[in-house]
This record gives sequence, structure tokens and C-alpha cells, in this order.
Amino acid sequence: MPLASTLRMALLALLWGSGFLWIKLALNHGLSPLQITVARCALGAAVLLALALAARQRLPRDGRTWAHLLVAAFFCNALPFALFGVGEQTVDSGTAGVLNATTPLWALLLGLVLGTDRPLSPARLTGLFLGFAGVLLIFAPWQRAGLMTGGALALLGAAVSYAVAFAYMGRHLTGRDAPLAVSAAQLLTATGWAAAGWATTGWTADTGPAGSAGPAGVDATAVLAVVVLGIFGTGVTFYLNYRLIADEGATNAATVGYLLPVVSVAVGALFLDERVGPRVIAGMVVVLAGVALTRPRRAAVAARDEGADLTPRRTTPPPRPEPVG
Repeated sequence: MPLASTLRMALLALLWGSGFLWIKLALNHGLSPLQITVARCALGAAVLLALALAARQRLPRDGRTWAHLLVAAFFCNALPFALFGVGEQTVDSGTAGVLNATTPLWALLLGLVLGTDRPLSPARLTGLFLGFAGVLLIFAPWQRAGLMTGGALALLGAAVSYAVAFAYMGRHLTGRDAPLAVSAAQLLTATGWAAAGWATTGWTADTGPAGSAGPAGVDATAVLAVVVLGIFGTGVTFYLNYRLIADEGATNAATVGYLLPVVSVAVGALFLDERVGPRVIAGMVVVLAGVALTRPRRAAVAARDEGADLTPRRTTPPPRPEPVG
């Protein structure tokens, strides 16, 4: 891989993987899950609108595309972003990144249920069972110190939501022109979803874990965290992933997903003094090994990569429309 692409992948892994850190900081300093979701979607949309304008790409004009974007924005942005905020109220940011790594497993399982994925080879079937064994190891329901909590289940729900989004977008939104503009439109739509949810729950009733209600309890750290999350962890990462897929193909670009949980665990330990136990680390290794086995072989996807859709995609392999946290 050329040096420019390698550096772009490293930066992408750092921005995506550290997103869980910024969510945790924003929560700890007064913002609520829906407030974070609204802010990051709006800021990310502003970045992509600027990039689309510079590239002379126009927002979609047909109603059918906007109807598909309503569904995609809900499952790929508004819902998982909010669930990450809910989950990280009680779960460490590093563990949140590890649970996010299960997305490809849920995507594969959904593809099998819907009949959109080809029959499993023995290796991929082994990978699927191995991946979910890793999830079971992380949750450890047989231990009192396990992670079978509402917050952890919310984080797992975010990964499932991404899987639903990938299946839907793969069928209705791939292969379109003006990918930056389409991505900007998706985040604009997600902003509307999140704002509607915030308004429905009450503009001041949605509180963070510190007990603050509304903007009055927010400090400078929360503002900085959500600005970095929205501009760099949401908007800029769309563009970087877009460029990486364009330059290296979807298969090579997908390898960045293996770095995300490692980054989330590392920055959580470094900046938040989080201590992820050996059981969770072991579960992460097992999950990533399972994900690696479930990925199609290079020979099977090389031709597909030649014409890979350049719509920006978020999180863990396969490349996804929007990063996590």
C-alpha cells in the first residue's frame, strides 16, 4: 500500500477509534446521548456539505433517494449514535469499541437470514461461531462481574443497527453519483431524526450521567469533545474513508476495522485511566479472529473491488457508510 494510503488509514483508525473517548468525555461533562447525536450529525453534515460544494456535487433531488436516506440515516447514524451515548453512560469507552467490532458478524448473520449472502464456507461458518463466542466471553453472563448490563446491550444494539443499515444501503443506495453530497444528505437527515427524538423526550429532560439537564450544565470540555467528534470523528472520517476506498479498493480499506477496537482500548486506558480486564481483551481477540475468517477471500472480491462503490462508509470490516463513535 502506498505511503499516502497507509498514513490515511492510520489517521482514519485514530479518528474512528478515538470517537468512543470523545463520547465518554462529552457525557461526563454534561451532554446527554441525544444532545451528542444532534451535534455530531449537524457538524459532520456541515463538513461534508463543504466538501461536496468544493467538489461541485449537488444534493439529491429525487424523492425516492430521500426516502431511502430516511431509512439509512436512522439505522446508520441517528439510532446507533444515540445507543453509543446510552451505552457509554455505564460502560467504558474501550469496551464500547470492542463491542462495535461485532458489526460484521451481525451483517453476515442478517445476510444469511435474508438470503442475500452466499452459503457459508466451512471457514466463514467457523468465523461466525468464533466471533459470537468472543461476544459471549466479553459479556460473561456466568460471572457477577460480567458485562450483561443494559448499557452493554445498547452498544451491541448499535452494532446490529449498523448491520441493518449496511444491508439496506447495499440494496438501495450504492453505486450513486456524488457520494459526498449523498453522505451529506444522509447526515442532514440523521440530524433531523436526532432533533426529533430530542424534542420528543423534552429539550431539557434528556440528561447526562452527571445529572445535568440541558446546555446549562455543559462545560468547555463537553463542547470541545463534541466538536472534535462531529468535525473529525464524523465528517472528516467520511472523506478519508471515501478516498481510501477510491485509492485502494473496498477490501483493503476494510482492514482499518481491525484497528478500531485496539485504538479505543488504548486511548481509553491512556486518557481515562480505564482498565479493560484480560477477559475483555481475550474476547476482542476472538471476535477479530472470527471477523477475519468471515471475510471473503481476496480472489473472490478482487473483481468487485475494481468497481467498488465510493459512498463513504463507518466502522469495522466491511467498509461501512459511517464510523462509530
